[in-house]
Amino acid sequence: MARQPDRLPAVVIPASPGADRSTDSYLPAHGNGGYRVLHYDLDLDYKVATNRLAGRAVITARAVQQLSRLTLDLGRFRVQDVRVDGRPAKFEHRPNKIKIRPERPIGYGATFKIEIRYAGKPAPISGRWGDIGWDELTDGALVASQPIGSPSWFPCNDRPDDKATFLVSVTTASAYTVVVTGDPVERRRGVGTTTWVYERNEPTAPYLMSVQVGRYDLIQLAPGRVVQRAAVPPRLRTVFRHDFGRHGEIMIALERIFGPYPFREYVVVVADDDLDDPIEAQGMAVFGRNHLDGRRTHERLAVHELAHQWFGNSLTVADWRHIWLNEGFATYTEWLWSAASGGLSVDAHAAQWYAWVASHPANIAVADPGVDRMFDTVVYKRGALALHALRARIGEASFFALLRSWVAEHRHQTVTTEQFREHAARFSAKPLDDLFAAWLDRPALPPLPRMALRPPNIW
Repeated sequence: MARQPDRLPAVVIPASPGADRSTDSYLPAHGNGGYRVLHYDLDLDYKVATNRLAGRAVITARAVQQLSRLTLDLGRFRVQDVRVDGRPAKFEHRPNKIKIRPERPIGYGATFKIEIRYAGKPAPISGRWGDIGWDELTDGALVASQPIGSPSWFPCNDRPDDKATFLVSVTTASAYTVVVTGDPVERRRGVGTTTWVYERNEPTAPYLMSVQVGRYDLIQLAPGRVVQRAAVPPRLRTVFRHDFGRHGEIMIALERIFGPYPFREYVVVVADDDLDDPIEAQGMAVFGRNHLDGRRTHERLAVHELAHQWFGNSLTVADWRHIWLNEGFATYTEWLWSAASGGLSVDAHAAQWYAWVASHPANIAVADPGVDRMFDTVVYKRGALALHALRARIGEASFFALLRSWVAEHRHQTVTTEQFREHAARFSAKPLDDLFAAWLDRPALPPLPRMALRPPNIW
């Protein structure tokens, strides 16, 4: 019989040197202080027909203050058992939070393990951007966790700045293919089921972990230095081959602009359902069948999602208010690829989107757009325009050197707008404060710089 949780009394946790009480400025209800996760070991069993998930999570963490209790984010599951360092722990689970009282306090600096067994029907987390997280497909499942969906399938410290390594094992019916963000390490067949094991060795924010379950063929996406694979419904293989036919060239282009691809492999998944937008995960991007049309109409989205592997995944925002560092950079990458591949020039894209931004109310500061507007199109496009203005100010050579060193120096770390400003100043003979204030800090739209740019030399 599962151990019943005891109600936890209020406990005051005295701060220790280096205490961490911070939460995300935009999403303070998500994520937890007091510790940092080092590693997640997830063992999952998923029944597609009934949408039932049973899980065992072992979370290795380090205390950054003395802990007499701690919390994790977890959705609407039935928690069966909680142990801390092998000892039964009292716990209280309410929707989206599990409060844990260890048998013994955890000292500052100590490394400890939390084991949680849970089960239920995974469901997305409701938020101001809709339902986010584990979602049923017509025949399978999809995980899209940005920014708050990770607790829909595993207990975690759901904040972007707490990056950890992962080992994920998923068992499901053998008719289905399972793709997880990580490097495949093992596949074990049982009686009617298959267990898929993936390892993510690079530090990864919980929202960037993903599981895809469907009737997919696993095929090569493109040859090259970087392993590029795809999981595609069999009936869509031909149109996929055409629409993603230049992906190898895109990978080469982005590596030459930004530096080496930051992970061991890249996987594209095409769900056999329509999706509003592609989904970014670490080392993975997920598209809907509606993103294939045989005309490469959505190739820019393939570029955008690949760019996120550098900007968003390797370099992860330390707080959601810095979201332009993800989306502005990925949008500008679309323009760079367009120019390099014979499409519209960067200047043309900049002029087009400047006019679009100018036609909308000037009420967003890109560096701090507010939680309701953090995924607003203005943040994406004006963030790209800010990079365009920076390029005009410091010149071609300095701009691309800046991008490459930004990526290299912060590889697999978290970043902020303030860090980017300081980094950019190293590549300019004159102060950049006025440029960043105009483009990032103030809602009023500054004039668009005019310049004749060559496509970046990527071949």
